Amino acid sequence: MSNQLINPVLFVGIGGAGSKLAIEAKDILGAECLLISHDEKDLKTSHPSIKISTESIINPSVQLIRGVTSKNADSIKNKISNYSTIVLIANLAGKDGAAMAPVISRICKENNKNTVSFAIMPFKYEKDRIFNSGIALKRIRADCDCTVVLDNDALLDSNPDLTIDNCYKIANSAILYAIDSMKDSEIPQDINILSTSKSNQDLETSLRDSLKMLYEDAPPSSVKRSLLHVIGGNAMSVGLLNSISNITRGMFNDENTRVDLSTSSSDESRIVMLSSVQGETQFEKYDPLGVIPSENTLDWDEPDCSIDCKLDLYQLE
Repeated sequence: MSNQLINPVLFVGIGGAGSKLAIEAKDILGAECLLISHDEKDLKTSHPSIKISTESIINPSVQLIRGVTSKNADSIKNKISNYSTIVLIANLAGKDGAAMAPVISRICKENNKNTVSFAIMPFKYEKDRIFNSGIALKRIRADCDCTVVLDNDALLDSNPDLTIDNCYKIANSAILYAIDSMKDSEIPQDINILSTSKSNQDLETSLRDSLKMLYEDAPPSSVKRSLLHVIGGNAMSVGLLNSISNITRGMFNDENTRVDLSTSSSDESRIVMLSSVQGETQFEKYDPLGVIPSENTLDWDEPDCSIDCKLDLYQLE
């Protein structure tokens, strides 16, 4: 099944990266945005926002930010109440994204909102962030109607010469292209992997890099549908576009895999691929306990968080 956007639409930008993308995305779809962050500098705009205050704590943990976000649940609920579709954008490598996204997605689910989420995953060298990002993604997927994931580490693996800043630019532009495609196409439910390449490459090289990035996160046999957005494709020959489509079908090697192609005019040229997958992805491994079947796992309904109970208790040595 596919997810359809229902107006009115609200983009919710979580943390610094999510807020910047939400501001740009709202203009693409003619929607509105809400910014949520615990860092004041992320909210220095004229757009509606919610400050998650950790008061005197300068360097709060993910669990503390999550606890404070839960306390602001009523405020978040009021801000989203007049919208039918909520689009969450969060960088799960950041504290704000990993902390707040599961709380906000749960609020959306409890209020019966049609919810689409865009999640950015960390580089593997950010070892202290991998576990929290995996747990956050697991909960977001459970709450949202569909989730689009872009893996920074897979982008870097397929393009090892890129700087971190260039990785961020490529990832952010790919997300915005995917959001733009939502005007004309539906996003399949559950999880979708977003993959791309550097710009201004020939299309076959861009396709190869996009497929390599996809295979870092999911095996070819798990792909059930793929949308190829060919940027700069309006200036390409029909024969080349047909060749790109045929190569993609051949790579998946599954008669049940659907491959769609769309084009747009642009000064740059590259491919942005949105692939719907079934089964396990690379991200399940981010949680060491993820290999245990859910029916054999005891887990809390709410994500773990820290709260200040104001109890005058002394530590016992």
